Amino acid sequence: MGLFDFFKKKYQTVSPAKAKEAQDAGALLIDVRESHEYRSGHAPGAKHISVQVIERRLGEIPKERPILVMCQSGMRSQRAAEILSRNGYQVMNVSGGIVNWQRAGMKVVK
Repeated sequence: MGLFDFFKKKYQTVSPAKAKEAQDAGALLIDVRESHEYRSGHAPGAKHISVQVIERRLGEIPKERPILVMCQSGMRSQRAAEILSRNGYQVMNVSGGIVNWQRAGMKVVK
């Protein structure tokens, strides 16, 4: 492993459409926003674990399933994706978060 391999991203960023396909195929979608944000509207089937506590709650996240992470605009989910990939998860970050999800015409539930 070269010096710069350490800095490479160990996860991929996917569009909302690709994320929905992955979710339909069995990937677990995790919404990493705060509770009040999650309650105001989230993607159907999304599990809520805020980025602040994700490291403490790894036991609730199955390693055998691909993981999708989503936040409001994509910044916090990048942090969550880094934490998960560092801990051995196959993880994908949903680009643009819930904002982009809605913009793509995807369903949101409360």
